[in-house]
Amino acid sequence: MSNKTYLLGGYQTDFIRNWSKENKHLMAMYQEAVEGAMKEVKIDPEEIDVAHVGNFAAELYCMQGHLGAFFVNIDPAFRGLPTSRHEAACASGSIAIMAADAEIEAGRYDLACVLGVEQMKTVDPAEGGNFLGTAAWYELEGKDVEFPFPKLFGQLGDEYDKRYGLKYEYLAEISNINYSNARKNPLAQTRTWYMNKAHACLQDDNNPAVGGRVRISDCSQVTDGAAAVFLASEKYAQKWAERNGKKLSDIPYIKGWGHHTAPILLTDKFEESKDNEYILPHVRSTVTDAYKRAGIADVSGVDGIETHDCFTTSEYMAIDHFGLTKPGESWKAIEEGVIALDGKCPINPSGGLIGAGHPVGATGTRQVLDCYKQVTDTAGDFQIKGAKNMITLNIGGSGTTSVSFVIGVD
Repeated sequence: MSNKTYLLGGYQTDFIRNWSKENKHLMAMYQEAVEGAMKEVKIDPEEIDVAHVGNFAAELYCMQGHLGAFFVNIDPAFRGLPTSRHEAACASGSIAIMAADAEIEAGRYDLACVLGVEQMKTVDPAEGGNFLGTAAWYELEGKDVEFPFPKLFGQLGDEYDKRYGLKYEYLAEISNINYSNARKNPLAQTRTWYMNKAHACLQDDNNPAVGGRVRISDCSQVTDGAAAVFLASEKYAQKWAERNGKKLSDIPYIKGWGHHTAPILLTDKFEESKDNEYILPHVRSTVTDAYKRAGIADVSGVDGIETHDCFTTSEYMAIDHFGLTKPGESWKAIEEGVIALDGKCPINPSGGLIGAGHPVGATGTRQVLDCYKQVTDTAGDFQIKGAKNMITLNIGGSGTTSVSFVIGVD
């Protein structure tokens, strides 16, 4: 038996929902996502060996900690199940997957459920923005700053402009593509919203600046949501495949991964990279590690990307950090249509964080689930034709914690 970790599928809640208005507790998200995943993947609760929960800030948004323990309440069969919670800001879901993957590779367990979850619509936008500031160095970057993260990622755009030049029209096109893709995704938060490049290019009362060059149209959404995925050893995956009339070779697996952590202050990141062609070199290393572990030479070995577009500037950064262009030339991939849904390497066919939504602790698991859909030809209207390998990039903080997975089939 190999030490591959197979991905059996999962379930995502509808990101358009406001669970506070439904008078539902965080526990209801657990229940729907995990029960939905078990039904979708055809797994009995008794088969699950371990559970991992990714969440950023339920202590702030919901006044609730000890989130691993809530998993046990989903089903009586889970009593006594080993569970844990993982936090790495917006990369929390991916860190939970990393932990489950490592346990399966080590042979500790054969079947893990990973749940990413966040309930954010419990407070007004200003208070929520303050909570999100704790993903930065709060005392130095977040305290007494209105909406700190738009400003931090506005500074990322400023740094690109300083080093290489950056026209706003390219950020507007990133927004346009992600909203357009989201309209094809039946679970996307913005699927019914209106947005196009011309609207994104406007700076008016409907699209004000919130952080330097960052406007409302450049921002990811405030989202309630959960996504659960099942990871399995080859031993379990073989058994699961046989009973579901599948071949083991048809089941996607984690081909490669990368994980790096940069200094938490954005100014320290810029200072560290001042002589580097990549503005966030630790993000670049995360991606190249994933390529290397997957046995892929470069971005030409993947068919599409699910990346962390918390702001259009973070996706602009990701384009050259994935290697779609030379450093500083991300605009070329946008202008040439490379990242469009029908392009050479589509980015965020799901709509990404801007279009699909960004329930912080669930984004990493949602990205992996959408990559699973792509490589199993089950993504529906946002399917990339013939996709065999997909890559993710999930970022916590201002490019601080970076995690990347290559998900594919042979």
